[in-house]
Amino acid sequence: MGRLKIVYPICCGMDVHRDFVIACIATTNAQGVTEYQSRRFSTYTEELRMLKAWLTDNNCKDVCMESTGKYWFPIHNILEDTCNVVVSHPKFVKAIKGKKTDKKDAQWIADLFKHDLVNGSFIPPHDIRQLRDLCRYWVKLSSYTTGEKNRAQNCLTVSNFKLDDVFTNVFGKSASAITTQLLEHPGESFDVTPFVDRRCRTPIDKIQKAVDGIFSYEQAQKLKIIRSHMDSLGRQKAELESLILGIAEKYTPQIDLLMTVPGINDVFTAIRIIAEIGVDMSVFETSKKLCSWAGLTPQNNESAGKKKTTRIGKSGAYLKPLLIQIAIASSRSEKHPEIREKYLALKKRRGGQKAKVAIARKLLTAIFNMLAKNEPYNPTLYHKAETPPSARVISQEQAISILANMGYVLNTLVLQAH
Repeated sequence: MGRLKIVYPICCGMDVHRDFVIACIATTNAQGVTEYQSRRFSTYTEELRMLKAWLTDNNCKDVCMESTGKYWFPIHNILEDTCNVVVSHPKFVKAIKGKKTDKKDAQWIADLFKHDLVNGSFIPPHDIRQLRDLCRYWVKLSSYTTGEKNRAQNCLTVSNFKLDDVFTNVFGKSASAITTQLLEHPGESFDVTPFVDRRCRTPIDKIQKAVDGIFSYEQAQKLKIIRSHMDSLGRQKAELESLILGIAEKYTPQIDLLMTVPGINDVFTAIRIIAEIGVDMSVFETSKKLCSWAGLTPQNNESAGKKKTTRIGKSGAYLKPLLIQIAIASSRSEKHPEIREKYLALKKRRGGQKAKVAIARKLLTAIFNMLAKNEPYNPTLYHKAETPPSARVISQEQAISILANMGYVLNTLVLQAH
């Protein structure tokens, strides 16, 4: 049997908690003998600087820790300029059951790390991390706004105002003006004609019938609070968007490249993608690893020759939904037939949900190559990839499988005759 190679002769494993961190430096000499020294530090900034100085004094420049909630962030921020900090998922550094203490956890992490047996997580540069944090906060504000819209609609529904039947957008210009009139003059009848935009196609008499409802005092006050909160969220989102656009200005060349991708018609969408994956694709090595990191590839869970699951992973909680939305938009567009044709073929064979995930993975693969090669989206590459070679030779079994996958119903009697 082969021997494990010592990749990091001097390294440090850290067991991170909210109030303290246990650091264990593992020093391996030329004979392969490892000595350990452990210390406990508080997570206050002053003691984290002492941790940094202790690592420097021991000539330790490689550090590994598990991603424990948000508690690893301050430690990483202080050590990243002087050390190679590897942050790993807890499942890769889980200690042996029954032999688990804080000190042993740190030593176990150091033992794994010195042999390079730890899979490090993708930690983007500082500016990308800040941009990611702001973009994710923008997503949260958007979800808050959606929730408030649902509550406002509920107030209108229980009060029997049928604005959702006559307007496409209950929070549009015309519907909002009518709602304001209803709240300012409760119980009064009024003509809706001055409040309806001339471009509205719904007949005025139908709109007039839709506003024949009754606001209770409680529902009216609740709706006023909801609308006030929505206005406040709108102002906060506008301020946040201005801040994000200013920070993302340095990535204008990469944003322009992403704007050529099918389904990306908004600069903010391109910024959110960059905030999640960065602009340096060398950290992912291949497009397959990027797709796996984004949760767009099937899981590998097989035992005794049986596949237990082929579902996609749960990672990419912010990136994956965004790519799915882009995939849906591109598959509906007539401007990119290579995407639409691929989607329809996959939908017929595997179903709509899997087809959306497949198109999202295809687009993420394109984004990887675009950022790596600094070139815009090129649809001809997909046509070449999907076209089989002219001199392709296949067996009868392969031909039957191809026809079956394309949806043809095969006559078994004819096949047996041949």
